[in-house]
Amino acid sequence: MINNSVPIQKINSEYTSAHDIHLYVYRLDLNHQYISGNKLHKLHYNLLEVKKQNITTLLTFGGAFSNHIAATAAAGKEHGLKTIGIIRGEEYSELNPTLTFAKMCGMELHYVSRKIYQNKETLYKYVSEKFSEQNYYLIPEGGSNNFGVLGCMEITKNIPIDFDIICCPCGTGATISGITLSLKEHQQSIGFQILKAENYIEKEVSNWLKIFNSNQKNWEINESFHFGGYAKLKPELLNFIKEFEKEHSVPFDYIYTGKMMFGITEMIKNGFFKKGQTIVAVHTGGLQGNEGFKN
Repeated sequence: MINNSVPIQKINSEYTSAHDIHLYVYRLDLNHQYISGNKLHKLHYNLLEVKKQNITTLLTFGGAFSNHIAATAAAGKEHGLKTIGIIRGEEYSELNPTLTFAKMCGMELHYVSRKIYQNKETLYKYVSEKFSEQNYYLIPEGGSNNFGVLGCMEITKNIPIDFDIICCPCGTGATISGITLSLKEHQQSIGFQILKAENYIEKEVSNWLKIFNSNQKNWEINESFHFGGYAKLKPELLNFIKEFEKEHSVPFDYIYTGKMMFGITEMIKNGFFKKGQTIVAVHTGGLQGNEGFKN
């Protein structure tokens, strides 16, 4: 399922030249038409496990703009599996593009209050009671389980250049954890937290590394570019994304990858990186979510 033929694109600009930085975008957004980006990696080993257990239903969780919900729905359709999506918040009278796509893929949508959703114990109890008659395979929010991290460990395997630093946006911490676990001794990872929640991703990554018996220190989480929190936008960010695409023909989403690339650009301009370093920014996909922000 994992596509190993992913292009890498060099970004040439005034600020990279001025600071002697070699910046690349690893285009995981191009690895699959519908299950794109890191989601393809997160779902890969989960789907193998579903097949191994001979289960025919996937059940997972997410918000109304969740890339994971869209990707799981598409994966279910592609592999002939029934899918159930537990959606945070109230039911929409008119579905947004993400949920419309999920439903078109055959996903059964169920809505729960934010109060129930925020308490994982309550949420999982609700699910076990409501779907007690069904034999389903549960995938956590964002595809963040051991199999998801294992899949993300393979992201770096086919990057065709040596690099010093690799960056990715973070919503749950699973992708940056998998990437970090795959790094060579001279390499470092930087995760850009897109949530406004102090130390949240840092704690999640620490936990994942512990689960995989790693004491690596070659990683850090940047919390300076969340623009107010999940799905929060500012004109400065929107303008940056539009101008970057115009100049380099690389589209970014507003929730995850745009914030990461804005952060990387600012850090280069402010001299954060050493001269001559090679930086890879992982494009984790999620472009389908942009549809929900169009006027």
